[in-house]
Amino acid sequence: RFWFLETIARVPYFAYLSVLHLYETLGFWRKADWLKVHFAESWNELHHLLIMEELGGNQYWIDRFLAKHLAMLYYWTLVPLYILLPKYAYYMMELIEQHAYHTYDTFLNTQGESLKTQSAPQVAVNYYRDGDLYMFDEFQTFTRPESRRPKVDNLYDVFLNIRDDEWEHVKTMVACQKPDAQKTFKSPHTGITLTTTELENVQISDEKQDYQLPGSA
Repeated sequence: RFWFLETIARVPYFAYLSVLHLYETLGFWRKADWLKVHFAESWNELHHLLIMEELGGNQYWIDRFLAKHLAMLYYWTLVPLYILLPKYAYYMMELIEQHAYHTYDTFLNTQGESLKTQSAPQVAVNYYRDGDLYMFDEFQTFTRPESRRPKVDNLYDVFLNIRDDEWEHVKTMVACQKPDAQKTFKSPHTGITLTTTELENVQISDEKQDYQLPGSA
């Protein structure tokens, strides 16, 4: 299930990048920060996928067949949607990432003790701790670079990190929907748009609902 979820979760970022590259090629505008962040988001989801593959999540042919064909259909649905209604495209991804967060959270609550006895896959150790962490910092637009360095001592830590990654995606998708996002949305390496106080107690709001982030209560 997680491998299937991560295969689909990458697709919107591919669609966003394709459209943004098209706009730049046609000379409409350049959005370097948006390109950087969305690529980093796709890079993050890639490593989630690699982790699931190392755990054997793609061993069944039918799962691979369904995931790849659904991903292709999803991509070609999102490209025109992002061109015509970009805010709605971001809202859809916000909902998907929320679903992913809660799916991982439920799994951690039910299987946590077992996960703590299992070792972390090497790809997770490389991504979260031992590798070049620039791209890891880049997708977290509400977090100062180098401020989040999670543990990766066992499989529980890995799934906890993936869960928290999904919430970072939710926050970024909400930021992309802001009315002034064209001016305020930035790569975290370009500049954080929140004050220090806001970063310590982040609460994301839109017209319909408020999201109280984990650990802020």
